Amino acid sequence: MTGKILIVDDEQPMCELLEADLRLRDFECEWFTSATDAAQAVNRQDYDVVLTDLNMPGTNGIQLCEHIVTNRPDIPVVMMTAFGSLESAVEAIRAGAYDFVTKPIEMDLLHVTLSRAIKHRELEERVKFLNEAVERTERFGDILGTSPPMQELFDQLQRIADSETSLLITGESGTGKELVARAIHRKSRRGEKPFVAVNCAALPDALLESELFGHAAGAFTDARGERKGLLMQAEGGTLLLDEVGELPPTVQPKLLRALEENCMRPVGSDEEVPFDVRIITATNRDLETAIEEGRFREDLYFRINVIQCDLPPLRSRGTDTLLLAQNFLQIFANRSGKKVTDLSKGVAEKLLAYTWPGNVRELRNVIERAVALTRYDRLGVEDLPEKIRDFQSSHVFIGGEDPSEMVPLEEIERRYILHVLNAVGTNKTMAARILGLDRKTLYRKLRQYHPGGDESITESLSE
Repeated sequence: MTGKILIVDDEQPMCELLEADLRLRDFECEWFTSATDAAQAVNRQDYDVVLTDLNMPGTNGIQLCEHIVTNRPDIPVVMMTAFGSLESAVEAIRAGAYDFVTKPIEMDLLHVTLSRAIKHRELEERVKFLNEAVERTERFGDILGTSPPMQELFDQLQRIADSETSLLITGESGTGKELVARAIHRKSRRGEKPFVAVNCAALPDALLESELFGHAAGAFTDARGERKGLLMQAEGGTLLLDEVGELPPTVQPKLLRALEENCMRPVGSDEEVPFDVRIITATNRDLETAIEEGRFREDLYFRINVIQCDLPPLRSRGTDTLLLAQNFLQIFANRSGKKVTDLSKGVAEKLLAYTWPGNVRELRNVIERAVALTRYDRLGVEDLPEKIRDFQSSHVFIGGEDPSEMVPLEEIERRYILHVLNAVGTNKTMAARILGLDRKTLYRKLRQYHPGGDESITESLSE
Protein backbone atom coordinates (compact mmCIF):
# COMPACT_ATOMS: atom_id res chain seq x y z
CA MET A 1 0.00 0.00 0.00
CA THR A 2 1.23 3.52 -0.82
CA GLY A 3 -0.83 5.17 1.91
CA LYS A 4 -4.00 5.07 3.96
CA ILE A 5 -6.71 7.47 2.73
CA LEU A 6 -9.84 8.55 4.64
CA ILE A 7 -12.56 9.52 2.13
CA VAL A 8 -15.42 11.77 3.32
CA ASP A 9 -18.41 12.55 1.08
CA ASP A 10 -22.13 12.63 1.87
CA GLU A 11 -22.84 10.66 -1.33
CA GLN A 12 -22.13 6.96 -0.79
CA PRO A 13 -21.74 6.14 -4.53
CA MET A 14 -18.98 8.78 -4.76
CA CYS A 15 -17.17 7.23 -1.76
CA GLU A 16 -17.42 3.75 -3.30
CA LEU A 17 -16.22 5.01 -6.70
CA LEU A 18 -13.19 6.76 -5.20
CA GLU A 19 -12.37 3.76 -3.02
CA ALA A 20 -12.50 1.35 -5.96
CA ASP A 21 -10.19 3.43 -8.12
CA LEU A 22 -7.70 4.26 -5.34
CA ARG A 23 -7.44 0.64 -4.25
CA LEU A 24 -6.44 -0.24 -7.82
CA ARG A 25 -3.65 2.31 -7.37
CA ASP A 26 -2.46 0.54 -4.19
CA PHE A 27 -3.99 2.96 -1.67
CA GLU A 28 -5.70 1.62 1.43
CA CYS A 29 -9.06 3.34 1.87
CA GLU A 30 -11.80 3.90 4.43
CA TRP A 31 -14.83 6.15 3.92
CA PHE A 32 -17.61 7.94 5.81
CA THR A 33 -20.66 9.84 4.58
CA SER A 34 -20.65 12.00 7.72
CA ALA A 35 -17.98 14.57 8.61
CA THR A 36 -18.81 14.06 12.29
CA ASP A 37 -18.08 10.32 12.05
CA ALA A 38 -14.90 11.08 10.10
CA ALA A 39 -13.70 13.50 12.80
CA GLN A 40 -14.18 10.80 15.44
CA ALA A 41 -12.25 8.29 13.29
CA VAL A 42 -9.37 10.74 12.89
CA ASN A 43 -9.20 11.08 16.67
CA ARG A 44 -9.01 7.29 17.08
CA GLN A 45 -6.61 6.14 14.39
CA ASP A 46 -3.97 7.27 11.92
CA TYR A 47 -4.38 8.20 8.26
CA ASP A 48 -1.89 9.48 5.73
CA VAL A 49 -4.37 11.83 4.02
CA VAL A 50 -7.97 12.89 4.52
CA LEU A 51 -9.84 13.44 1.21
CA THR A 52 -13.07 15.30 1.97
CA ASP A 53 -15.86 16.99 0.07
CA LEU A 54 -16.42 20.66 0.83
CA ASN A 55 -20.23 20.89 0.79
CA MET A 56 -21.96 18.40 3.10
CA PRO A 57 -25.04 18.67 5.32
CA GLY A 58 -24.34 19.32 8.99
CA THR A 59 -20.62 19.54 9.58
CA ASN A 60 -19.05 20.54 6.26
CA GLY A 61 -15.59 19.98 4.83
CA ILE A 62 -14.20 23.30 6.07
CA GLN A 63 -15.22 22.54 9.65
CA LEU A 64 -13.77 19.02 9.37
CA CYS A 65 -10.53 20.47 8.02
CA GLU A 66 -10.32 22.94 10.91
CA HIS A 67 -10.88 20.08 13.38
CA ILE A 68 -8.06 18.03 11.82
CA VAL A 69 -5.67 20.98 11.69
CA THR A 70 -6.31 21.61 15.39
CA ASN A 71 -6.22 18.03 16.66
CA ARG A 72 -4.14 16.14 14.07
CA PRO A 73 -1.98 18.73 12.29
CA ASP A 74 0.29 15.92 11.03
CA ILE A 75 -2.47 14.63 8.67
CA PRO A 76 -2.76 16.62 5.41
CA VAL A 77 -6.26 17.39 4.12
CA VAL A 78 -7.15 17.43 0.42
CA MET A 79 -10.46 19.19 -0.30
CA MET A 80 -12.87 18.31 -3.15
CA THR A 81 -14.63 21.42 -4.44
CA ALA A 82 -17.11 22.18 -7.20
CA PHE A 83 -15.60 22.87 -10.63
CA GLY A 84 -14.59 26.48 -11.10
CA SER A 85 -15.31 27.46 -7.48
CA LEU A 86 -12.18 29.49 -6.82
CA GLU A 87 -13.65 31.05 -3.70
CA SER A 88 -14.23 27.59 -2.21
CA ALA A 89 -10.65 26.56 -2.98
CA VAL A 90 -9.27 29.68 -1.31
CA GLU A 91 -11.51 29.06 1.70
CA ALA A 92 -10.18 25.49 1.96
CA ILE A 93 -6.55 26.61 1.86
CA ARG A 94 -7.23 29.25 4.50
CA ALA A 95 -8.76 26.55 6.71
CA GLY A 96 -5.46 24.68 6.55
CA ALA A 97 -6.03 22.23 3.68
CA TYR A 98 -2.88 20.95 2.01
CA ASP A 99 -4.40 21.06 -1.49
CA PHE A 100 -7.69 20.82 -3.37
CA VAL A 101 -9.10 19.05 -6.43
CA THR A 102 -12.16 20.03 -8.44
CA LYS A 103 -15.20 17.95 -9.33
CA PRO A 104 -15.68 16.04 -11.54
CA ILE A 105 -12.57 14.29 -10.25
CA GLU A 106 -9.75 13.47 -12.67
CA MET A 107 -8.38 10.32 -11.07
CA ASP A 108 -4.86 10.65 -12.45
CA LEU A 109 -4.62 14.16 -11.02
CA LEU A 110 -6.08 12.96 -7.71
CA HIS A 111 -3.47 10.19 -7.56
CA VAL A 112 -0.66 12.72 -8.03
CA THR A 113 -2.15 15.06 -5.42
CA LEU A 114 -2.56 12.30 -2.82
CA SER A 115 0.94 10.95 -3.47
CA ARG A 116 2.39 14.43 -3.04
CA ALA A 117 0.44 14.91 0.20
CA ILE A 118 1.75 11.59 1.55
CA LYS A 119 5.33 12.56 0.68
CA HIS A 120 4.74 15.89 2.38
CA ARG A 121 3.65 14.10 5.54
CA GLU A 122 6.65 11.78 5.40
CA LEU A 123 8.92 14.80 5.02
CA GLU A 124 7.29 16.52 7.98
CA GLU A 125 7.75 13.39 10.10
CA ARG A 126 11.38 13.05 9.04
CA VAL A 127 12.10 16.70 9.79
CA LYS A 128 10.38 16.37 13.14
CA PHE A 129 12.46 13.29 13.94
CA LEU A 130 15.74 14.95 12.95
CA ASN A 131 14.89 18.14 14.81
CA GLU A 132 13.91 16.16 17.90
CA ALA A 133 17.07 14.08 17.54
CA VAL A 134 19.14 17.26 17.55
CA GLU A 135 17.28 18.47 20.64
CA ARG A 136 17.60 15.07 22.40
CA THR A 137 21.25 14.63 21.58
CA GLU A 138 23.51 14.80 24.59
CA ARG A 139 25.55 17.98 24.66
CA PHE A 140 28.43 19.49 26.50
CA GLY A 141 27.84 23.20 26.11
CA ASP A 142 27.36 23.77 22.39
CA ILE A 143 29.02 20.47 21.46
CA LEU A 144 26.72 17.63 20.45
CA GLY A 145 27.18 14.02 19.44
CA THR A 146 25.96 10.49 20.10
CA SER A 147 28.94 8.48 18.81
CA PRO A 148 31.04 6.44 21.29
CA PRO A 149 34.08 8.76 20.90
CA MET A 150 31.93 11.77 21.80
CA GLN A 151 30.30 10.02 24.75
CA GLU A 152 33.76 9.25 26.12
CA LEU A 153 34.77 12.86 25.52
CA PHE A 154 31.69 14.23 27.31
CA ASP A 155 32.42 11.99 30.30
CA GLN A 156 35.99 13.24 30.49
CA LEU A 157 35.00 16.90 30.09
CA GLN A 158 32.34 16.60 32.78
CA ARG A 159 34.93 15.28 35.24
CA ILE A 160 37.57 17.93 34.54
CA ALA A 161 35.38 20.99 34.01
CA ASP A 162 35.57 22.18 37.62
CA SER A 163 39.22 21.32 38.04
CA GLU A 164 41.94 23.96 38.21
CA THR A 165 44.40 21.64 36.49
CA SER A 166 46.11 22.73 33.27
CA LEU A 167 44.49 21.14 30.24
CA LEU A 168 45.93 20.44 26.78
CA ILE A 169 43.31 19.98 24.06
CA THR A 170 44.60 18.20 20.98
CA GLY A 171 42.94 17.42 17.69
CA GLU A 172 42.98 18.17 14.01
CA SER A 173 42.15 21.63 12.73
CA GLY A 174 38.40 22.22 12.75
CA THR A 175 37.47 19.67 15.44
CA GLY A 176 36.25 22.36 17.83
CA LYS A 177 39.08 22.88 20.30
CA GLU A 178 38.10 26.44 21.18
CA LEU A 179 34.45 25.37 21.48
CA VAL A 180 35.50 22.73 24.03
CA ALA A 181 37.60 25.27 25.95
CA ARG A 182 34.68 27.70 26.13
CA ALA A 183 32.31 24.94 27.29
CA ILE A 184 34.72 23.88 30.04
CA HIS A 185 35.05 27.50 31.16
CA ARG A 186 31.27 28.02 31.32
CA LYS A 187 30.78 24.86 33.39
CA SER A 188 33.60 25.67 35.82
CA ARG A 189 33.47 27.80 38.95
CA ARG A 190 35.21 30.48 36.88
CA GLY A 191 32.29 30.59 34.44
CA GLU A 192 31.20 34.11 35.39
CA LYS A 193 34.71 35.48 34.92
CA PRO A 194 36.40 36.37 31.59
CA PHE A 195 37.29 33.84 28.93
CA VAL A 196 40.17 35.12 26.79
CA ALA A 197 41.54 33.31 23.73
CA VAL A 198 44.69 34.05 21.76
CA ASN A 199 45.96 32.30 18.65
CA CYS A 200 49.70 31.98 19.16
CA ALA A 201 50.26 31.46 15.43
CA ALA A 202 48.47 34.67 14.44
CA LEU A 203 50.81 37.17 16.13
CA PRO A 204 54.44 38.08 15.38
CA ASP A 205 56.95 36.83 17.94
CA ALA A 206 57.75 40.27 19.38
CA LEU A 207 54.08 41.25 19.68
CA LEU A 208 52.99 37.94 21.25
CA GLU A 209 55.11 38.46 24.39
CA SER A 210 53.62 41.92 24.89
CA GLU A 211 50.09 40.58 24.27
CA LEU A 212 50.49 37.84 26.88
CA PHE A 213 52.30 39.71 29.64
CA GLY A 214 51.50 43.34 28.89
CA HIS A 215 54.07 46.12 28.91
CA ALA A 216 55.14 49.13 30.89
CA ALA A 217 55.11 52.65 29.47
CA GLY A 218 58.21 53.22 27.33
CA ALA A 219 59.04 49.51 27.10
CA PHE A 220 59.50 49.94 23.35
CA THR A 221 59.04 52.63 20.73
CA ASP A 222 55.23 52.57 20.44
CA ALA A 223 54.58 51.79 24.13
CA ARG A 224 53.25 55.22 25.08
CA GLY A 225 51.38 53.90 28.07
CA GLU A 226 51.05 50.90 30.34
CA ARG A 227 49.02 48.01 28.94
CA LYS A 228 47.59 44.95 30.65
CA GLY A 229 48.41 41.64 29.01
CA LEU A 230 45.96 38.85 28.30
CA LEU A 231 46.91 37.05 31.51
CA MET A 232 45.67 40.03 33.48
CA GLN A 233 42.63 40.53 31.24
CA ALA A 234 41.59 36.95 32.04
CA GLU A 235 42.02 37.48 35.80
CA GLY A 236 39.82 35.05 37.72
CA GLY A 237 38.80 33.31 34.51
CA THR A 238 40.33 31.21 31.78
CA LEU A 239 43.02 31.89 29.17
CA LEU A 240 43.11 29.72 26.06
CA LEU A 241 46.45 29.55 24.28
CA ASP A 242 45.39 28.19 20.91
CA GLU A 243 48.05 26.74 18.60
CA VAL A 244 50.41 26.64 21.57
CA GLY A 245 52.87 24.63 19.48
CA GLU A 246 53.61 27.84 17.57
CA LEU A 247 54.89 29.70 20.65
CA PRO A 248 58.25 31.25 19.77
CA PRO A 249 61.27 29.84 21.68
CA THR A 250 61.91 33.24 23.28
CA VAL A 251 58.45 33.29 24.91
CA GLN A 252 58.35 29.68 26.09
CA PRO A 253 60.68 30.01 29.15
CA LYS A 254 58.92 33.16 30.30
CA LEU A 255 55.52 31.47 30.03
CA LEU A 256 56.81 28.44 31.92
CA ARG A 257 58.07 30.59 34.80
CA ALA A 258 54.78 32.53 34.91
CA LEU A 259 52.78 29.29 35.12
CA GLU A 260 55.06 27.85 37.81
CA GLU A 261 54.99 30.99 39.99
CA ASN A 262 51.55 32.39 39.13
CA CYS A 263 53.39 35.66 38.66
CA MET A 264 54.53 37.48 35.54
CA ARG A 265 56.68 40.44 34.62
CA PRO A 266 55.31 42.82 31.95
CA VAL A 267 57.69 43.75 29.17
CA GLY A 268 59.91 46.61 30.32
CA SER A 269 58.84 46.34 33.97
CA ASP A 270 60.92 45.42 37.04
CA GLU A 271 57.93 44.33 39.11
CA GLU A 272 56.34 40.90 39.38
CA VAL A 273 52.55 40.89 39.05
CA PRO A 274 50.52 37.97 40.49
CA PHE A 275 47.61 36.53 38.50
CA ASP A 276 44.85 33.95 39.03
CA VAL A 277 43.99 32.31 35.72
CA ARG A 278 43.26 28.77 34.59
CA ILE A 279 45.37 27.94 31.54
CA ILE A 280 43.95 25.81 28.74
CA THR A 281 46.14 25.13 25.73
CA ALA A 282 45.22 23.68 22.36
CA THR A 283 47.14 22.44 19.35
CA ASN A 284 46.78 20.45 16.16
CA ARG A 285 50.54 19.83 16.18
CA ASP A 286 52.41 16.78 17.47
CA LEU A 287 54.19 18.40 20.44
CA GLU A 288 56.27 15.34 21.23
CA THR A 289 57.76 15.54 17.75
CA ALA A 290 58.31 19.27 18.23
CA ILE A 291 60.22 18.49 21.46
CA GLU A 292 62.45 15.98 19.71
CA GLU A 293 63.14 18.51 16.97
CA GLY A 294 64.02 21.19 19.54
CA ARG A 295 61.09 23.47 18.68
CA PHE A 296 59.22 23.11 21.98
CA ARG A 297 60.44 22.93 25.56
CA GLU A 298 59.86 19.60 27.27
CA ASP A 299 59.40 21.19 30.70
CA LEU A 300 56.73 23.54 29.34
CA TYR A 301 55.01 20.57 27.67
CA PHE A 302 54.78 18.70 30.97
CA ARG A 303 53.51 21.85 32.70
CA ILE A 304 50.61 22.44 30.26
CA ASN A 305 49.83 18.74 29.70
CA VAL A 306 48.66 17.72 33.16
CA ILE A 307 45.45 16.46 31.53
CA GLN A 308 45.23 15.84 27.79
CA CYS A 309 41.92 15.84 25.95
CA ASP A 310 41.97 14.37 22.43
CA LEU A 311 39.14 15.49 20.14
CA PRO A 312 38.09 12.85 17.59
CA PRO A 313 38.07 13.81 13.89
CA LEU A 314 34.65 14.03 12.27
CA ARG A 315 35.33 11.02 10.03
CA SER A 316 35.47 8.78 13.15
CA ARG A 317 32.14 10.02 14.56
CA GLY A 318 29.75 8.08 12.28
CA THR A 319 26.22 9.49 12.05
CA ASP A 320 27.17 12.48 14.21
CA THR A 321 27.89 14.00 10.80
CA LEU A 322 24.17 14.00 9.96
CA LEU A 323 23.15 15.34 13.37
CA LEU A 324 25.62 18.20 13.00
CA ALA A 325 24.50 18.83 9.43
CA GLN A 326 20.85 19.06 10.52
CA ASN A 327 21.81 21.35 13.39
CA PHE A 328 23.72 23.67 11.03
CA LEU A 329 20.86 23.53 8.54
CA GLN A 330 18.44 24.80 11.18
CA ILE A 331 20.82 27.58 12.18
CA PHE A 332 21.45 28.87 8.67
CA ALA A 333 17.87 28.40 7.46
CA ASN A 334 16.61 30.49 10.40
CA ARG A 335 19.34 33.07 9.89
CA SER A 336 18.55 33.47 6.18
CA GLY A 337 14.78 33.19 6.52
CA LYS A 338 14.66 30.28 4.05
CA LYS A 339 12.27 27.36 4.60
CA VAL A 340 14.91 24.67 4.21
CA THR A 341 14.02 21.78 6.49
CA ASP A 342 15.72 18.56 5.49
CA LEU A 343 18.60 16.65 3.92
CA SER A 344 17.87 14.36 0.99
CA LYS A 345 18.94 10.72 1.16
CA GLY A 346 21.60 11.43 -1.47
CA VAL A 347 23.05 14.27 0.59
CA ALA A 348 23.17 12.06 3.68
CA GLU A 349 25.06 9.38 1.76
CA LYS A 350 27.58 11.90 0.40
CA LEU A 351 28.15 13.49 3.81
CA LEU A 352 28.77 10.10 5.42
CA ALA A 353 31.15 8.96 2.65
CA TYR A 354 33.33 12.09 2.67
CA THR A 355 36.39 12.08 4.97
CA TRP A 356 36.16 15.73 6.13
CA PRO A 357 39.79 16.88 6.29
CA GLY A 358 38.51 20.20 7.64
CA ASN A 359 36.31 18.42 10.20
CA VAL A 360 33.32 20.19 11.79
CA ARG A 361 34.41 23.60 10.51
CA GLU A 362 34.34 22.30 6.94
CA LEU A 363 30.92 20.66 7.45
CA ARG A 364 29.53 23.92 8.82
CA ASN A 365 30.79 25.83 5.77
CA VAL A 366 29.39 23.20 3.39
CA ILE A 367 25.89 23.37 4.94
CA GLU A 368 25.94 27.18 5.03
CA ARG A 369 26.81 27.19 1.32
CA ALA A 370 24.14 24.59 0.50
CA VAL A 371 21.40 26.50 2.34
CA ALA A 372 22.37 29.69 0.52
CA LEU A 373 22.30 28.02 -2.91
CA THR A 374 19.32 25.65 -2.71
CA ARG A 375 16.06 26.52 -4.44
CA TYR A 376 14.04 23.90 -2.58
CA ASP A 377 12.91 23.06 0.95
CA ARG A 378 15.28 20.08 1.04
CA LEU A 379 19.02 20.09 0.37
CA GLY A 380 19.94 18.08 -2.72
CA VAL A 381 23.22 16.61 -3.91
CA GLU A 382 23.45 19.42 -6.48
CA ASP A 383 23.74 21.90 -3.58
CA LEU A 384 26.98 20.29 -2.34
CA PRO A 385 30.47 21.32 -3.50
CA GLU A 386 31.87 19.33 -6.40
CA LYS A 387 34.64 17.75 -4.32
CA ILE A 388 32.02 16.16 -2.04
CA ARG A 389 29.66 15.16 -4.88
CA ASP A 390 32.51 13.42 -6.72
CA PHE A 391 34.37 12.04 -3.70
CA GLN A 392 35.49 8.43 -3.92
CA SER A 393 36.52 6.69 -0.70
CA SER A 394 40.02 5.22 -0.70
CA HIS A 395 40.86 1.96 1.04
CA VAL A 396 43.98 -0.08 1.64
CA PHE A 397 43.77 -2.73 -1.09
CA ILE A 398 45.74 -5.93 -0.51
CA GLY A 399 44.79 -7.80 -3.66
CA GLY A 400 42.51 -10.51 -4.97
CA GLU A 401 43.06 -14.13 -5.86
CA ASP A 402 44.97 -13.29 -9.04
CA PRO A 403 48.72 -13.68 -8.31
CA SER A 404 49.46 -10.80 -10.69
CA GLU A 405 47.51 -8.45 -8.37
CA MET A 406 49.34 -9.49 -5.22
CA VAL A 407 52.02 -7.21 -3.77
CA PRO A 408 55.01 -7.83 -1.48
CA LEU A 409 54.53 -7.71 2.29
CA GLU A 410 56.75 -4.63 2.47
CA GLU A 411 54.43 -2.78 0.09
CA ILE A 412 51.37 -3.73 2.16
CA GLU A 413 53.13 -2.41 5.26
CA ARG A 414 53.99 0.85 3.49
CA ARG A 415 50.43 1.39 2.30
CA TYR A 416 48.96 0.68 5.71
CA ILE A 417 51.39 2.93 7.59
CA LEU A 418 50.62 5.82 5.23
CA HIS A 419 46.89 5.07 5.49
CA VAL A 420 47.00 5.27 9.31
CA LEU A 421 49.13 8.42 9.18
CA ASN A 422 46.60 10.03 6.87
CA ALA A 423 43.69 8.95 9.12
CA VAL A 424 45.20 10.70 12.17
CA GLY A 425 46.05 13.89 10.35
CA THR A 426 49.81 13.11 10.09
CA ASN A 427 50.13 13.00 13.90
CA LYS A 428 53.12 10.68 14.17
CA THR A 429 52.75 10.08 17.91
CA MET A 430 49.18 8.85 17.50
CA ALA A 431 50.06 6.87 14.36
CA ALA A 432 52.90 5.08 16.19
CA ARG A 433 50.51 4.24 19.04
CA ILE A 434 47.93 2.74 16.64
CA LEU A 435 50.55 0.81 14.68
CA GLY A 436 52.20 -0.57 17.81
CA LEU A 437 55.57 0.91 16.84
CA ASP A 438 57.92 3.10 18.79
CA ARG A 439 58.32 6.57 17.34
CA LYS A 440 61.89 6.05 16.17
CA THR A 441 60.88 2.97 14.17
CA LEU A 442 58.03 4.89 12.56
CA TYR A 443 60.36 7.78 11.65
CA ARG A 444 62.87 5.37 10.14
CA LYS A 445 60.21 3.74 7.97
CA LEU A 446 58.83 7.10 6.84
CA ARG A 447 62.29 8.31 5.86
CA GLN A 448 62.72 5.06 3.95
CA TYR A 449 59.46 5.64 2.06
CA HIS A 450 60.07 9.35 1.50
CA PRO A 451 63.72 10.42 1.62
CA GLY A 452 62.62 14.03 1.08
CA GLY A 453 61.31 14.31 4.64
CA ASP A 454 57.99 15.51 6.07
CA GLU A 455 57.07 17.66 3.06
CA SER A 456 57.24 14.76 0.63
CA ILE A 457 55.20 12.61 3.06
CA THR A 458 52.51 15.28 3.20
CA GLU A 459 52.45 15.60 -0.59
CA SER A 460 52.08 11.82 -0.92
CA LEU A 461 49.17 11.70 1.52
CA SER A 462 47.35 14.46 -0.33
CA GLU A 463 47.56 12.71 -3.71
